[in-house]
Amino acid sequence: MLFAAILLFILVFGAGCSSTKYIADYQSIVKKVRIDSIDNAFEEEAYNYIQKDIRPASVIGINVVIYNIFNTKDGKYKTSNIKPLGTPPPILDSTLVEISRNQIEKFLKSKGYFNAVVKSEITIKKKRAKVVYTARQGQPFTVNKLNFEIADPSVKELYVSRKQEFTHLREGARFDDDSLSYERDQLQQLMRENGYFDFSKPYVKYTVDSNLNANKANVTLVVDNPDGKPAHERYHIGETKVIIAPDADGFRDTIVLNTRAFKDVRYTDLSGKFRRNPIVRYNFLSAPEQYDVRNEELTYDRMYELNVFKNVKIEYSKAGDSSKLVLPSIYLIPQKIMSNRVEGEVPFNGGTVGFNLSNTYSNNNLFRGAERFEFQVKGGLQSRIGQGSGLFSDIYQRDFSLSANLSVPRLMLPLITARPGRRGGMPHTIFSTSYVYALQKEAFRRRVFLNSVTYEFVESKSRYHSVTPFNLEYRFGNLLLDTSTVFGRQQFEANRYTINLLDRRNITLGIKYAYSLNANRLLENSSFVYMRANMDMAGNMLQLASKIGGAASNPKQEDYATLFGLPFNQYLRPEVDLRWYKYLGGERQLVTRLNAGIGYAYGNSIVLPFEKLFFAGGASGVRAWQARTLGPGNYNRGQRIADENSRKAFYGLDQLGDMRIEANLEYRYKLLNRFFGAKLKGAVFLDAGNIWNASSNSSAYSETYFDVKKLGKQIALGTGMGFRYDVQYFVFRFDMGLKLKDPQFSGSDQWVISKFLSGGKAFRDAYDKANSPDRYRFLQYNFGIGMPF
Repeated sequence: MLFAAILLFILVFGAGCSSTKYIADYQSIVKKVRIDSIDNAFEEEAYNYIQKDIRPASVIGINVVIYNIFNTKDGKYKTSNIKPLGTPPPILDSTLVEISRNQIEKFLKSKGYFNAVVKSEITIKKKRAKVVYTARQGQPFTVNKLNFEIADPSVKELYVSRKQEFTHLREGARFDDDSLSYERDQLQQLMRENGYFDFSKPYVKYTVDSNLNANKANVTLVVDNPDGKPAHERYHIGETKVIIAPDADGFRDTIVLNTRAFKDVRYTDLSGKFRRNPIVRYNFLSAPEQYDVRNEELTYDRMYELNVFKNVKIEYSKAGDSSKLVLPSIYLIPQKIMSNRVEGEVPFNGGTVGFNLSNTYSNNNLFRGAERFEFQVKGGLQSRIGQGSGLFSDIYQRDFSLSANLSVPRLMLPLITARPGRRGGMPHTIFSTSYVYALQKEAFRRRVFLNSVTYEFVESKSRYHSVTPFNLEYRFGNLLLDTSTVFGRQQFEANRYTINLLDRRNITLGIKYAYSLNANRLLENSSFVYMRANMDMAGNMLQLASKIGGAASNPKQEDYATLFGLPFNQYLRPEVDLRWYKYLGGERQLVTRLNAGIGYAYGNSIVLPFEKLFFAGGASGVRAWQARTLGPGNYNRGQRIADENSRKAFYGLDQLGDMRIEANLEYRYKLLNRFFGAKLKGAVFLDAGNIWNASSNSSAYSETYFDVKKLGKQIALGTGMGFRYDVQYFVFRFDMGLKLKDPQFSGSDQWVISKFLSGGKAFRDAYDKANSPDRYRFLQYNFGIGMPF
């Protein structure tokens, strides 16, 4: 099947590859464009000035192949009814070649090469064209002397005192038009940050004298005064109007304002749905402060971040007297407050299939202060397939959950009044509660209550903090095994470690902290480092209180200190996700990732709570394995769980660990620019990792423990390729992972790729027979929405 698919692809590719047979005899396809004799620092940027219609396709050229398949007829390109698939081939056009030559020459002159000359040469052979641009740059001009002609002394003093913070204009530096434009932008920003409401870029001009010897130029920055005025005027903020439209349709022709103003803010809510303080709190245009454009931008940001207004507009008028006041009017159009969202998914991995269905009710303005409330009901099940039975005849897992969250757009701190921050983003206080029910057939029934209070705040656009000072979790499980039977006792002995975790009632009281760096850049095609670090701690305060109270305990003898009559958990669980995104030009990017975490139980606990354990595999981990089917260490469930019914009962429960290390390397690139109205991108990847047990207190099997000397034998390796269908707001993802090295085996048998290449049927048959109902799959398919990382 795989061979047939590859053969079909080769045939189709070969059929569509040659574009020259579809063009007229007088036409040629541009196969190569080169720019010679240009400074390496400008080569890539100069290439952008070549007209897109004559840029050659990539080496593979799959966009052109797809275009040829769907847009040719009778040996020629179609002139009508053209399908929007792929990209047409770059047909040589001498006019575009000349336009490109002229643009490259202008670009070089803008970079200080005033005497630059660019020539073009076209070579055609067998309808294939090669275009070479040869540049004679000459010596670059440098800035000999900088002069300032600024008519307003106050403007000149402000600029000269602050320009070192941002200037790119320096004597002796290479002349660059971009530096002049940047200086103009920064000068306007500086003026508008310091009260100059009317200042704009047209007031800033340059004169350049290049008629000097030795490739030097004198540059003069000129700032004119407004027509008919001796100087630029500074303004202060007067009374601010905050006006909310009646509904999402916007404002009516007539607006009746509130007759009263409080603290120079006239608040008018025509919808009657919003309290004053939660909205006015995020107006940073306050009287009698000096006008500062940064406060305007901040007000825009915060009003949108309240997530209750679909449109925000700020207009200004000037006071009719000579007070030099600007009067802001902030117009807010509310969006729909309540919504209901039904979502479903069908998880399909290897030998299991299931579905999850959820209904989420949202209210973005619960208490008329932009508080977001969500209530969700979710349920799902998972079934085994491929055993000759019906689709949902072997349901082994059922889940159900209720959750409620209330997010308040400010930091609600006891005894402390927190002022709204000007830096970063909107802070939030989040109150959460949830109930989770899980049933594993013939194994266990487990219920968890979760309650927390979390503070979220953004230090800057790239730095995010989340602090949970209160996290209360209550768990209780019921074992469904009948240990009075021989079979039940066998299962209990074979899975003692897992059963001890599941058949417990306990309570957790702790704190959490999370920090992320550059999360706002994850959708960028650029170079940056991303990091997310989490810390989950529990039980320390309770243990301290227990010690002070003189309570005796001995966890190793199952004599625990308690809270409300229940043992409390005590552990430490740090985790870090570190990634490096490297931009490779165009729409190509290389991503490397390291994800590591470890949980350590101590004090009043000897093992981690079940939900705090790590798993490996899945759509965002080592993708050649289904989630919860890899590790821990060299664990082989077929050998450790000899009974088929036991393997069924504990499927997905026995392959968890205290520690996880995963590493990923992924190369991303564009396949098709237009594929049914969206971009189709590709990826190839290499994944490595595993989970392990680390606590000496646990009763896990010896081969599941982390041992640095055996690390090479315990690491799983997988590779694969995938597609990302980018429809702008969503990315639909399909990845196919191939196992290279499987640590559940020993010696050379770990390199399962050799068995795959040799057919692998005998290997799979032997494995399936010994590990039923588990089946061995060299290939793992993963579907998802969004990027894996």
